[in-house]
Amino acid sequence: MRQLPLKHRNPKKKDIKLIAYYKPQSYITEQYRLLKNNIQFSSVDKEIKTIVVTSPEPGDGKSTTSANLAIVLAQQGKRVILVDSDLRKPTIHYTFNTSNLHGLTNVLTKEISLESAILKTHIENLEILTSGKIPPNPSELIESKAMEMILYQLQDWFDCVVIDSPPILAVTDAQILANKCDGVILVVSSGKTKKDAALKSKNILLHANARLIGVVMNGIEQKKGEDYYQYGP
Repeated sequence: MRQLPLKHRNPKKKDIKLIAYYKPQSYITEQYRLLKNNIQFSSVDKEIKTIVVTSPEPGDGKSTTSANLAIVLAQQGKRVILVDSDLRKPTIHYTFNTSNLHGLTNVLTKEISLESAILKTHIENLEILTSGKIPPNPSELIESKAMEMILYQLQDWFDCVVIDSPPILAVTDAQILANKCDGVILVVSSGKTKKDAALKSKNILLHANARLIGVVMNGIEQKKGEDYYQYGP
């Protein structure tokens, strides 16, 4: 596993996206901790180790949610890996300001080993697996046996695997992954996500036999006594 070089780190550039790290006492960070706690409460009958984070459409905040959820899990002392499975429009390498030359697709196509593709970050207990080069057949790679083997291996190496997946109404990747993982979080955006899109996303996940463990609504205007993030079954 490679260490993320210091030269790639720029706290000012990532201050908003990684708010759980740079502003651990903020109100928004506390809502990410609440999300983490609710996930743990939902795992009474079955341990949740692999979590897919998706949204109905692009721009709903799923990537920011997955990154900050991974951070608060790592801050709890769990060994966490954040995986970018959006093989069309990846973002994790931007969030952590690192290279995307080698990543998940390179492992899936057996160009490099899984261990060599994983990057350590400046955040204790948190490592990342970027998407790697954009392939011509993303859905086929996600649905492959090789992807299943990667997920099994990551579960052995880490306490929690957080997977940032593509929007569920855009492509089938998210529902394929959801069927392979322990739980799914659906991220919707207040004032942007239409009710029909949210319900359609929920039904797709349920049809895929996914375990929907919660819905995160972001972008709510914060008022005194109200949550910025809401979480619900």
